[in-house]
Amino acid sequence: MQARKLAVHGAFEFTSQTFSDDRGVFVAPFQQQTFQAAKGGPLFSVAQSNHSVSRRGVVRGIHYTAAPPGAAKYVYCASGRSLDIVVDIRRGSPTYGTWDTVLLDQTGFRSVYLPVGVGHAFVALTDHTVMAYLTSAPYVAEQELALSPLDPALALPLPDDIDPILSERDGAALTLAQAADRGLLPDFALCQELEARLGTPAQAPHDLTGTRT
Repeated sequence: MQARKLAVHGAFEFTSQTFSDDRGVFVAPFQQQTFQAAKGGPLFSVAQSNHSVSRRGVVRGIHYTAAPPGAAKYVYCASGRSLDIVVDIRRGSPTYGTWDTVLLDQTGFRSVYLPVGVGHAFVALTDHTVMAYLTSAPYVAEQELALSPLDPALALPLPDDIDPILSERDGAALTLAQAADRGLLPDFALCQELEARLGTPAQAPHDLTGTRT
């Protein structure tokens, strides 16, 4: 597995080695040794795993968890093809307002690590695109926030041949500037503190009714 720093501070792309034979392919999307060498510490204690299936054109995000408590994510595409988008929405970050993209598919076998406070979105490029997530915190509806993926100031690189399909929540989400004006964005220094605490035992589980991503 190889690691690459993304343009967003603290975010990484990981590319897995594949093993193929006449039966198919074997791949390990997460490998502790490579992750620890890149990030400088172990993976967070996993509180929840998520799985979404999307048809072509679906755009999910920009989603983030209020900090505190904050949440880190490790994301990969188990089937299909997606354009994964990492957005720095942390006030005071040296890369605030910056985004980066990673193509996730069954050719490159890449994964993405999103540190605490960073926004996440993706575009499904094929039908039956399956995204898998490991998260450091359980889903709590009132702590999950969204920004508009169509914010012209961010100018996310949504493919020209895609007519974005958004949820009602994402379609009505605030722009980055509106969220900043309302004090809804994570603070970079606090996110760094929360990031340093990752690896402690997960919180007690919450009622997951209504979980979405």
